[in-house]
Amino acid sequence: MAVHDMSLGAMNMQVLPLTEPVLLILLSLAEQPRHGYSILRDVDEVSRGRVKLSTGTLYGALRRLLEDGWIEPFEEDEISRGRRAYRLTATGRRHLCLEVDRMKHLTKLAGLRAARKEA
Repeated sequence: MAVHDMSLGAMNMQVLPLTEPVLLILLSLAEQPRHGYSILRDVDEVSRGRVKLSTGTLYGALRRLLEDGWIEPFEEDEISRGRRAYRLTATGRRHLCLEVDRMKHLTKLAGLRAARKEA
């Protein structure tokens, strides 16, 4: 099947599911633009310390997200000592919402199946 023949759903399946680090990075940027250290702190906080991103993992993921157009550089009003800030693009937000919908569906299905009693 040629790429231009793929449905939107089929194309989205190529990028989903997101890895947990990428999901947490996107969630961090969904709230507000952030620089790398702020993303690291936010991911640590929202994961309750369970996910500790290394700087290599963070900046590798940011590079890929930039290349894919999911995030973009963000110019802060103040000069922030050379720190580069990022923000979510419309494409990144769309993929994040698709992942959240996918996870909601799986959570609902898991709840229903886990609650079933064995016959």
